[in-house]
Amino acid sequence: MPYSSMPLQDLPCLGLQGSALSQSRRTNKRKSRGSLSEGLDTECTTTELIQQWSPRHKHQRLICKGKENEGSQFVLARRSRRKKECTSGISWDHLPDELLLRIFFCLPLQDLLRMSTVCKRWYRLVFDESLWHSVDLEGMTHMGAALQQVLKTGVRRLRCSRAFVEELHFTGTSPLQIVQMDLSSSIIPTSALESIICHCRQLEYLSLEGLQLSDTIINSLAKNPNLLQLNLGGCSGFSAPALADMLASCSSIEQLNISWCEFSNNHVKNVVNHLSPSVTHLNLSGYRESLTLDDVKVLVARCPHIQTLDLSDSTQLMADSLPVLAQLTNLQHLSLSRCYHINPAALSDLGKTLPLLCLLDAFGLVHSCHLNSLKKEIPHICVNSRPFSSIARPTPASRLTGSISDHTMWNKTCRLRFKL
Repeated sequence: MPYSSMPLQDLPCLGLQGSALSQSRRTNKRKSRGSLSEGLDTECTTTELIQQWSPRHKHQRLICKGKENEGSQFVLARRSRRKKECTSGISWDHLPDELLLRIFFCLPLQDLLRMSTVCKRWYRLVFDESLWHSVDLEGMTHMGAALQQVLKTGVRRLRCSRAFVEELHFTGTSPLQIVQMDLSSSIIPTSALESIICHCRQLEYLSLEGLQLSDTIINSLAKNPNLLQLNLGGCSGFSAPALADMLASCSSIEQLNISWCEFSNNHVKNVVNHLSPSVTHLNLSGYRESLTLDDVKVLVARCPHIQTLDLSDSTQLMADSLPVLAQLTNLQHLSLSRCYHINPAALSDLGKTLPLLCLLDAFGLVHSCHLNSLKKEIPHICVNSRPFSSIARPTPASRLTGSISDHTMWNKTCRLRFKL
């Protein structure tokens, strides 16, 4: 009888026959499915058959950890691999640190700080020592936290002139690497300045003009034997013995500006008696009643190689000091402004006694009506052309404010500069 005319209950179970046939062929490979023969003798619903012959999932590996995981099991399941996306460019994450540092090196300060917020890796690279070699924070206010962060980067050239620094206590254990530092005319507590200077051992150029100092700061400066230029003009708050010890220890100083400080007679005498013979540029102006002819004699004997000397506003000096100064055979620039007891006529002999002299400042000493006559008598000497002293100053006051050169520090600009 054809299948189409047979009753439904008499139809052979084709699915089971096919299953038995497949079982005979795959006996060796699928022994794990031995329960199939049991399914032949039992009644199976359609759902059960589908479940039996649907593709089996991969066996999940069970791993039992140590005693801390007793009674529970961790199931490790493999995730499906994501298809690799084809990209035409290169990801920033694939760039080596050296290349990123070279890119960051070209960024200004504000943009560099923004880059530090991208990720932890960029934060680490942004504050790499190679990027913070020279920093200019001139005019910055409330810069205590910023200055402390900059000091931790290993900065070597730091300019913070005319800045405001609140309380700061640098707590680093290792010495700072600062070689050049300008804190001129800044507002900074003495305690904060002490915490910085006490960690400096490699200073070569330093300007603390106009700041309130202490003996602790002066004693810390004595631990910088490579100091070449020191500007303490207008400073106060330190004793004469501390000053003498510092000058004796810093025997490499070539330029020293120690003008207009709150000095007593002992301070002045300690300066001239402890100056190093290596000094070639000295500004000792502003000591009206303290600097005497005897001090000038000691100064000339100790520092015979002076090329630039500023003794302005020394009212105790008279014309008899000029023959003493004539012993400085290398003197090229002499400032005697407002030394009112020196006869202007005696200045005409400087052209003969000082053959290398090319600059002479005599502001307030020679009246304008006699200035042209003096210039004719010493034609090879330029008179009253330098109203401001540049000795040991990082940025000479004669430069135009706002110009590019106004932002230099000892004739070099800082790479990272804070802009108001």
